[in-house]
Amino acid sequence: MAYIATSTPAAVAKTGVDVQLIAPLSGRLVKIENVPDPVFAEKMVGDGISIDPVSNTLLAPCDGEVIQLHPSCHAVTIKSPEGIEVLMHIGLDTVTLRSEGFLPHIKVGDRVRVGDPLIDFDANYVATHARSLLTQIVITNGERVAEFLPQSGDVTAGKDLSLALRLAGVSQTVQEGSLATSKVVTSEAIAIPNPTGLHARPAAVLVNLVKKYKSAIRLQLGDRQVNARSVVAIMGLEVGNGDRVYLTAEGEDADAAIAELSQALRSGLGEEGSKPIAAPASVAMLETSTPAPRPRSDNPNLILGVSASPGVAVGNIFRITHQEITVAETAQSPNEERRQLEKAVAQAKLEIEALRAKVHGQADSGKAAIFAAHLELLEDPELFDSATSAIDKGKSAAFAWKQSYTAQAATLARLKNELLAARANDLRDVGDRVLRILTGATAASTDYPANSILVAEDLTPSDTATMDRGKVLGFCTVGGGATSHVSILARAMDIPAIAGAEQRILDLPNGTPVILDGSKGTLRLNPDPTEMEQVRQRQTRLKARRQTELAAAEQPAITTDGHRMEIVANIGGKADAEKAMTLGTEGVGLLRSEFIFLDRADAPTEDEQTEIYSSVAKVLGDRPLIIRTLDIGGDKPLAYLPMPHEENPFLGERGIRIGLDRPELFRTQIRAILKASQFGNVKVMFPMIATLEEIRLAKAMMEEERQKLGVAPISVGIMVEIPATAVIADQFAKEVDFFSVGTNDLTQYTLAMDRGHPKLAPFCDGLNPAVLKLIGMAATASNNLGKWTGVCGGIASDPHAIPLLIGLGVKELSVSVPTIPSVKAQVRQLSLSQCQELAQRAIACDTAAEVRALYTPQED
Repeated sequence: MAYIATSTPAAVAKTGVDVQLIAPLSGRLVKIENVPDPVFAEKMVGDGISIDPVSNTLLAPCDGEVIQLHPSCHAVTIKSPEGIEVLMHIGLDTVTLRSEGFLPHIKVGDRVRVGDPLIDFDANYVATHARSLLTQIVITNGERVAEFLPQSGDVTAGKDLSLALRLAGVSQTVQEGSLATSKVVTSEAIAIPNPTGLHARPAAVLVNLVKKYKSAIRLQLGDRQVNARSVVAIMGLEVGNGDRVYLTAEGEDADAAIAELSQALRSGLGEEGSKPIAAPASVAMLETSTPAPRPRSDNPNLILGVSASPGVAVGNIFRITHQEITVAETAQSPNEERRQLEKAVAQAKLEIEALRAKVHGQADSGKAAIFAAHLELLEDPELFDSATSAIDKGKSAAFAWKQSYTAQAATLARLKNELLAARANDLRDVGDRVLRILTGATAASTDYPANSILVAEDLTPSDTATMDRGKVLGFCTVGGGATSHVSILARAMDIPAIAGAEQRILDLPNGTPVILDGSKGTLRLNPDPTEMEQVRQRQTRLKARRQTELAAAEQPAITTDGHRMEIVANIGGKADAEKAMTLGTEGVGLLRSEFIFLDRADAPTEDEQTEIYSSVAKVLGDRPLIIRTLDIGGDKPLAYLPMPHEENPFLGERGIRIGLDRPELFRTQIRAILKASQFGNVKVMFPMIATLEEIRLAKAMMEEERQKLGVAPISVGIMVEIPATAVIADQFAKEVDFFSVGTNDLTQYTLAMDRGHPKLAPFCDGLNPAVLKLIGMAATASNNLGKWTGVCGGIASDPHAIPLLIGLGVKELSVSVPTIPSVKAQVRQLSLSQCQELAQRAIACDTAAEVRALYTPQED
């Protein structure tokens, strides 16, 4: 059908018209009030015109700059030279198409001329999958316009006038600098429930709600804040489903504004399909709520921390500080800045790949995977998009990148979950590398003095992997923990290390003599020469002992009176299994399958899991492989598994409870484990079992999948992590083939102490008599029925605990990979009768300290 424009020259030449918007599409003009969508019809986004199109390439209606392109590519905003923001929204409800059917020719920051192509769209696809093809041309900063002059009739794209504007004088509806009061109110974190985030429609609803208030109101996502009165600015944040945002209001009605707007955001701003999402369990704590720092040692010459890597070192303090790179905030050319950022990221990838190869040669492939994770961080679209968004607003690439990665790292660091919080350091490491490349700064090469014990706020994996092992004997950090990548690298490289130490280590002068005991988590200051010499002699003996233990690693762990113990490994994947095989492992007592589920956008498929589990089984041959099903919960969120807010996630939906509540995840994993069982001696273990009903349900679901696959049955066990499970272990023993005690969780549940709590962690000791009694109850119950109990928690490789566990009736110790030879060697030095006598004395003690005093492991 041919269309002929009916706008008249008189309309175009009308006195006072300051801006003319040429039709971006061919078709019939429709009054904005007649659009079958209240958000547009009621001009909540802004005033303008609509087109019922017959062409399928959206053209620029004026000269200007592209300031916003929605991720779904259905909407674009151009800012004219006069400062008018022109939003073009193709179709109605097209955001749900998630860019399907749209092909943009521009990106944010591009300069365009009237008639330039902006977006191609498949008219047939959009028309059949969306509510309408009606395309809206809307002025989102309408306060700049004194009069709207929409045209009518049929128009031809790139030729005919669609909308003329007479501009107003400079004015502001809200003078943010002249508020009646300086009161500032900030909301709690608000999880966005809208299926496609804050696109044009919900953004417009929010803007109209904001207009009711006199206060200056801003919306924040990560480190970015925008004026909540601007639809374009809100869309520019690219807030997605499940993202957490904050509202800030400053002014006399700030309280009322935050109360109403917060509730409106939580409810989805009236958008269909939005279900309110409670804030995730791992909400960042306010800095003001952090407990006051206090020393954990009364001895001024003794500093306590957490054992990050075992071993002992004698040396002198050398403090590490990270260089602060100064960057310029603004730049002239967004396009050039984006290119510079892309080049820097590419160069950083090459450097990290080289570092991964170096670590692979020094340690093992499993630890080199840490730097593979760094490469993944550089692929994070949110990190890059946040930076490019700032670049598009005139920021330099260096400033935008630094702002993006430091803000995201700070968010991670505040998470309660230690494993996830530790990844903040990895992000800083990656971010610093790109920033150095961007600015041309040279990575400071540190000249370590001989016999250095490094102290630092924190170290990065790059610091650890590149330190001079000939001069650095150990390190101690304020940040980090036993699960950080730095600690993992330290253990792989045999560097004694302490994490989570008191802040006062940063005040120690360089050259201070110290003894660092990574096994005990202590740093002794100013030891006398005799002490230092004793430790050096001990180091020599320990080194010789390690060589002896390694030479005997393949020998079985049999006590002096003929009692056989099975020593197996705790692993995270195939590389760990390969390393364990070289150290004499007799199997795998715990494959932590949750690592397969973390750090990804969606759940691993059945085929992916089958391949991973099968590869480990093949490495082990006929040795046992115990796979623990997904142990995840409110404290360990997954991006693709939204979790409701839980007041206490450790007492909420964790472990097997997740599997029973999300059967699609559980059944997929069970099928993969069953398929992998055809390649080795595979067993399955269910975590966080508290009731008999839970194990019966899990077994029933597993049996259904087994019969569908037609594979042979496999052994089934449970984790004993909850006191209730140990108390009725005799009943559980009738349901399963084995127990494995998770002493880390069992200890914190028994003592009601969070093992990561800054003040309580030193008292959360698995050798507490109450914990030992529960382990003994589980072991006795399984032994009475001809079954067995293993221990896969931290105390399985604690030299003080090993004889006690043997004496309590434990048959298997599943330990960290590097400790396998030493654990086997220790068992060979013990007698069962000695262990049984020690165990009885231990459960009669009053404290964990008394228990530890019962037995002194051989040190040389």
